This record gives sequence, C-alpha cells and structure tokens, in this order.
Amino acid sequence: MQRPKAIIFDLDGVLTDTSEYHYRAWKRLADEEGIPFTHQENDEYLRGVSRRESLMYIIRGRNYSEVQIQEMMDRKNRYYNEMITSMSPQDLVTGGRDLLSEIRNAGIKVAIASGSKNCRLVLEHLDIMSYLDGIADGYSVVNSKPAPDLFVYAAGLVQVPTPACLGVEDADAGIEAIKTAGMQALAIGPKERFHKADKVLPTLASMHLTDMLN
Repeated sequence: MQRPKAIIFDLDGVLTDTSEYHYRAWKRLADEEGIPFTHQENDEYLRGVSRRESLMYIIRGRNYSEVQIQEMMDRKNRYYNEMITSMSPQDLVTGGRDLLSEIRNAGIKVAIASGSKNCRLVLEHLDIMSYLDGIADGYSVVNSKPAPDLFVYAAGLVQVPTPACLGVEDADAGIEAIKTAGMQALAIGPKERFHKADKVLPTLASMHLTDMLN
C-alpha cells in the first residue's frame, strides 16, 4: 500500500472489542421481547450496522409502532451504556497505544470513523483522545455505512483528500464505505468476511505501522 497522509479507524472491533457488549445489550432486549436472537446472527448481520437497522433485523416483520421502536432503541442503548461504564484503557487492543503513537510520530494524521453515538464515551474510557486528530461518530452524518459519508467527513476533519487516506474496518459494509470514499482499505478479521479490501489482517493486536502498510 502507498503511505497514507491519514489513517481513519473504525472503533468497535478494530481498536477495541465492544461488539460483545452490543450483543449482550441486544440479547437482553430480544429476550425481554420474546424474540430469538443468537451470537452467530449478531456476528453475521449486525456488525457495522446502525442501531435502527440492527433493531429492524431483530424484530423482522413483527409489528411495532414507531414509538415502541424508539423505546427499544433507547432501552438497548441504556443497557449498553451501563455495560461500557466498566471499560478502561485495558480494553484497548494490545499494543494499540504504541501503534497510535507510532502513526502520529510518522507524521500521519489519525481519525476515528465510528457509526456509534457512544463513540466519544468509549474513547474517553480507553484514554486515547490525545492521539486523535478528528472524530466522526454517529452524530456526524445522516447516512450510515455502507454509504461513504462518515469516512469522507473524517477525512475533512483532518484536512486530507480521501485518496491519501487509509481506512481501517472490521465490517464488510465499512470496507465498502471506505472504497466508495476513494480510500485504501485495510480490513481486520477473517479474509472470507471481506470482498473489496486492499489488505486483510486478522487483528491489530501487537501490530506496527509497517504491518499495516506492507
């Protein structure tokens, strides 16, 4: 890969694994509503998907009013927020602080592009705000991934043209967003999950900038 001027990271599943907290919150909600919902479904269909789209998948065809849908989204978010209050810098991917520091020291901008509306709260718990040049979150744009808007917005925050950016994602919808934005795409996870990534790494744990680029 060519050396980027900015690296834009998704958060959940890339720099930290909050996906288990999301699953537990959705599972609690589904149980309360008497809806079957499995860990496998969560991993296959809810990765990188917005809160509303996630709920729509879970309730599939069941009849709920908009008021009930809003209440369920709020309830799930409340459960999730209760769970992440126990997060700490230990929840950052192994070696993550060193990696972010290495990227900054190389003169490359660092931004976050997370569809989560709880993104800043998680970043504060992880204690990595000081390493970031820009944060695009669930409040930043209207269209969620796979639309490219969030990554384009993040590139604007760090004032780097999209072709000079590298996007890092753990969801195929996120990789699609990165490629549509005109960026290089680094996928994190099993190779078979992704269709358009320029490079795939199983994890960012203990990785260095050279691992990401070579």
